[in-house]
Order: sequence, then C-alpha cells, then structure tokens
Amino acid sequence: MDYSKMHPESLMMSYGYKPSLSEGAIKCPIFQTSTFVFNSAMEGKKFFELAYGLREKEANEELGLIYSRLNNPDLEILENRLCLWDKAEDCAVFESGMSAISTALMEFLAPGDLLLYSRPVYGGTDHFINHFLKKLQIEAIGFYAGETFDEINARIIATGKADKLKMIHIETPANPTNALIDIELCVALKNHYEPKNGEVIVSVDNTYMGPLWQHPLKHGADLVLYSATKYIGGHSDVIAGACLGSKALMARIKGLRTFLGNMAGPWTGWLLMRSLETLKVRMDQQAIGAKYVADYLKNHPMVKKVYYLGHIPEGTPEYDIYKKQYSSAGAMISFDIKGGEKEAFQFLDSLKLMKLAVSLGGTESLAEHPQTMTHADVPTEVKERMAITEKLIRLSIGVEHHEDIIHDLEQAFAQI
Repeated sequence: MDYSKMHPESLMMSYGYKPSLSEGAIKCPIFQTSTFVFNSAMEGKKFFELAYGLREKEANEELGLIYSRLNNPDLEILENRLCLWDKAEDCAVFESGMSAISTALMEFLAPGDLLLYSRPVYGGTDHFINHFLKKLQIEAIGFYAGETFDEINARIIATGKADKLKMIHIETPANPTNALIDIELCVALKNHYEPKNGEVIVSVDNTYMGPLWQHPLKHGADLVLYSATKYIGGHSDVIAGACLGSKALMARIKGLRTFLGNMAGPWTGWLLMRSLETLKVRMDQQAIGAKYVADYLKNHPMVKKVYYLGHIPEGTPEYDIYKKQYSSAGAMISFDIKGGEKEAFQFLDSLKLMKLAVSLGGTESLAEHPQTMTHADVPTEVKERMAITEKLIRLSIGVEHHEDIIHDLEQAFAQI
C-alpha cells in the first residue's frame, strides 16, 4: 500500500504499528518498560554504535530498542505519525512544550551567541530567553510583527554582535494577540547571515495552529515546535512537547534529549497517539465555532477590539502573510473589553460554560487574562507595546456548540 498518497488523518490509526508484533492488538500497547532485551551481545553492540553515532547506518537499518530514555515503541510510533502532518524527516517528543523549546535553544546556542526572537512569545519562553539564557551569556534581541527586513536587521546590528547571530526563534501567530510573523522573512535573515556566521537555525513555535493549519517547514524553517499539551493532546489531560525537522538537526536534538532525560514516557506517548486519531475532527470543529464567536464579539457593544485571524482586512501586509502561511483562521481569539482589569475580571468570573484557566487547544473552551496570568512575568512596558493590557482577554474555543458558547459570553457581559 502506498501510504504517501494518503491523508495524515487516515494514517493516524495505523501508521508505524504492526499488530502482529503485539499479539494482534488493534491499538499499540503501552510499553511500560525501562529496558529491552537484546537477542545477542553483537546485536547490543550494533544498537549502541548507532545510538552514540560511532558508525553510519547500514542500508535499511534502524536504531534498535535499548532503553526507554533513548527510545520506546510508543514514542517512536508517535513521532513517526507526527512527522506526517508537517512532512518532517524526524521528530522528538518531550515531557512538555517548554522541554522541547529549551532543548532546541540550548542545542543550537552557545555562550556569546546572539538569539533573535519575535515578540510576544509564550510567557514561559520569554522567561527562559531573558533570564536563563542570560545566565549562559547568550544575548537575545526581540522584534515585533510588522517590522521590515531592514528594521529587524538594524536591531541585530545595533547589538554589536551581528557576527554572532546563531538562531531565530519565532511564534506565529503570537500568543496572545494573534500577531503574524512572516516565516519567509526570517528565512531571508538567516540566508543573509549564514555565509558570514555559519549555520543559523530558524525555529517556529507552531502551538497556536497545531499540525493542521500551518506548516513552517514548507516555508523554509529548520525546526517546528509544539506544546503537544494543546491541540495535539487536545483533552487537557497530558503535558507534552514536540520538535520536528531534518534528520541531521533532530539527531542533535535527540542527542541532547538523551542526556537531559526530558523525553516523554510511554504513557504520554500512548495518550498522544490516541489523541492524534481525532485531531482533525476536533480542530475542524473548533475552527468552525471560533468563527461564530469572533463574529459575535466583533459586533458586541462592550468589545473594543477583536484579535482574530479571520478578521484581518484584505489588502494589508498581515492579510498577505495570513493567506500565504495559514489554511484556517484557527480557534484562538483575544479581545479588548471596554474598561480595564475590573471589567475583565467581572466578565471572567461570570463565565459558566467556559472555564477560567490557562492553556488552550482542549475540547473545552477556556478563558484567561494574559496580562496578569500567562504573561505576568513580561515587563510592563513590553506588554504595553504588544497590546497585552489589562483589558485583554484570551479565549480558546473548544468543541461545544457555538450557540452555547455565545450564550455564556452574553450572560457574562450582562454581569458587568
């Protein structure tokens, strides 16, 4: 059977798994084991030679099972299936999204290097960049959506470390404002500096779009990152992360993962495999509901502004990026409520169906206050520049019927 002609959603139930190797079980079992038995000492030797890069793979040779810190059937099958969505050569799954992001940043940056990153990014990523990496003598410079090649390049030059640029990390759409970053613009910056600096890595946090609605590798990115807790997991019951890219780059990522010990375990792998089976139907439903909710908010008298990809005006640079990079407007909406923190909190405290909680991409709809919650650690002046103000509320639309979500929003507005 030619799997290459099939859609990813058709392969999520079977790809990479042979029932005959597991007593005919239709679903992959949970391989809850720390170590694996070798058939012979020579087999063990060969497995370790590959695992530690002591020799090249022979034709059709695969890394054998050694130890669950290195590989595990649940993890390997999951990684194979995730590759299908982004058409990546390889994938590494971690115990959290921050594990994936921090491992990638640490692998490709060294003391003295310069990191360019888009703003805003997830609050945890912002903290890691501006606090932890700083301890390692890695300097970071941020830029904003809408800035041109020349404007961003001027920022790089102003650091006095343009010759040390080694990585460009972006999040698009940005959390929580849905601001769009042009991936191909970042690749152009990479290509501008690589002849002088050597390898420059472009990594994209694609959590907001999940594996369905944006494929950064297609636009020239080197790595795509996910908090798999969100749409990939999709049920708010597992913490995980993923990183995808070429075999060469992923070999480095997996090498560091082995020694940091932050790979996902078999139970996490099994849960994510289960979730992948319904990924497309869930995300499709969430996108449909989000359009209804965004249109409702746009016309509500208590809403000052809505941040939603489906409302980007045609003929603008943002619209050009949207049409180029995305296949859907997604299911994340933020809006400015008229008033300030008092009104925002009154609204959030009055929700009934939607839950007041951070995270996103789950089957249930969630609401939160970015300024005081997910982005609390970001400096005030930076938050103001990025429109993360006291009146901003972020919604993650779940799979509930859109009429019920809207009714809940309506009754919450009425309490203010």
